[in-house]
Amino acid sequence: MIPCALIIPARLSSQRFPRKLLHPINGKPLILWTADNLSKSDIGWPVFFAVEDEELKDVLEKAGHRAILTNIHPSGTDRIAEANLSVKAEIVINIQADEPLTGVEHVKHLYSLMANGADMGTLAHRFENQEDFKNPNRVKVVTGIEGQALYFSRAPIPHPRETDLPENSENTLLHLGMYAYTAKFLKAFTQLPQGTLEKIEKLEQLRALENGYHIQVGITRTPGFGVDTNEDAILLEQKLKQMTG
Repeated sequence: MIPCALIIPARLSSQRFPRKLLHPINGKPLILWTADNLSKSDIGWPVFFAVEDEELKDVLEKAGHRAILTNIHPSGTDRIAEANLSVKAEIVINIQADEPLTGVEHVKHLYSLMANGADMGTLAHRFENQEDFKNPNRVKVVTGIEGQALYFSRAPIPHPRETDLPENSENTLLHLGMYAYTAKFLKAFTQLPQGTLEKIEKLEQLRALENGYHIQVGITRTPGFGVDTNEDAILLEQKLKQMTG
C-alpha cells in the first residue's frame, strides 16, 4: 500500500446545480480548475478522481489527470472506497471537486488529524457573518472540547436561544467538506446502511457518527470556496480573475 493519496469524488447529477462540474468558469470546466490547482501544488501524494460519468473521465484524462470510473453510489465516500481498492492508500484525502481554491495547507492539515487514531478527519472555519450561518447550503458542525465532531447540520447549530451569536464566534463552525480517512474505515463504511440522519440532512458524514466513529475536526483560518449554486460560480469567476490579475 502507499502511505497517502488524494481521491476526489465527482459526478454530474448534482440536484442544486446540475452538471456544475462541467460548468465553464472563465472558459474552463470547473472540475479542471480543481484538478489543475492540485496538480500544481507541492502535495507530494498522487491525485485521482473517482467519477461516475464517462464524460467527466474523458475531460479529466484529456487534460492529463488520472480518473477512475466507479459504480453509482449513494455518497462520495462510498465512491472513494471503491476507487481505493485499486489505489491502495493507507490514508485517503478527499477534496471536493467543486472547490478549486483548496490549498496544500488544507491537505496537510487533514493528514495531520489522523495521527492520533481518528477514523476520519475534516476541516472547519469560523463563520464570518450571520447570513452564511443561517444559509442551509452552508453546513455547520459542533465539536467537543477535544475537537471531536458531535453533529453536522444544515440548520444553524448551536441554536442561539436568546440572541444571535457574535461574528467569528468559536462556536459557529462552517464545515468545509474536506476529509481524511483510514483505509480500514473506508472499507467498513461501505458495509454500513445509510443512516436515518444522513437521509434527512443529506450529509454522508452523519453515517459515521450514527455508527459511533470518531471524526476529528481541525480549525483552519483559510476558508475554501465551494460552488453550490450558479451565483457561487459567478463569484468564483470574479475571485479567479482577481487572483490572476
